[in-house]
Amino acid sequence: MPKGKKYLDSTKRFDRSRAYAPGEALDLVKSLATAKFDETVEMSVQLGIDPRKADQVIRGTVALPSGTGKQVRVAVFAQGPAAEAARSAGADIVGGDDLVERVDGGFLDFDVAIASPDMMGKVGRLGRKLGPRGLMPNPKTGTVTPEVGKAVGEFKGGRVEYRADTRSRGVVQVPIGKVSFSRDALLVNFRALIDEVNRAKPSAAKGRYIRSVAVSSTMGPGIDVDIALLRVTDEELAGVAG
Repeated sequence: MPKGKKYLDSTKRFDRSRAYAPGEALDLVKSLATAKFDETVEMSVQLGIDPRKADQVIRGTVALPSGTGKQVRVAVFAQGPAAEAARSAGADIVGGDDLVERVDGGFLDFDVAIASPDMMGKVGRLGRKLGPRGLMPNPKTGTVTPEVGKAVGEFKGGRVEYRADTRSRGVVQVPIGKVSFSRDALLVNFRALIDEVNRAKPSAAKGRYIRSVAVSSTMGPGIDVDIALLRVTDEELAGVAG
């Protein structure tokens, strides 16, 4: 797809052959954002894995300390006390059989789906509707849990799901905030994601694990991050370095 004039102009405002320290890269992302809306800042991590192999699948969730800057719509499949806990925690949509029927009929107006374990027998039949959109509840991501209230609070507060898609050959792409966030707020989230990806490294992964990292805004160009400088220090967060 042809790039617009603003995008092409922004690519001339930095050295595309260079990889930057995390703080520098995020400063560039913020300065190059030209849209009239508050663009999302995304982080892309290329991993040295083959996610088509069962022993190299990477999927989970990470709590972003600064949040995402996005209003997350949470749907919860639950009944009885679990449903009440979900409502009290701020879930946007809560239901049992009725919600299963709504989703089966095409309702998908939510960003995260959470289910209590007793509902999964019925929610499981929604795989064709929820799966392609990455919305299917899964114990590995904390979206199938008896503690639905706690899960609602976490996803509303900045917990996001990550996964290395088989189609992208090992790329993990996660939103880490908004252009309006401060540099430090973005760096805190950057560090949280890098720490989580390292923690999730499968034992079957061989060779260099993190192969490249880039950050970008919704409408802006990707800025390469120097993988030798991935560890964001407390001093950099305080503005002393970077």
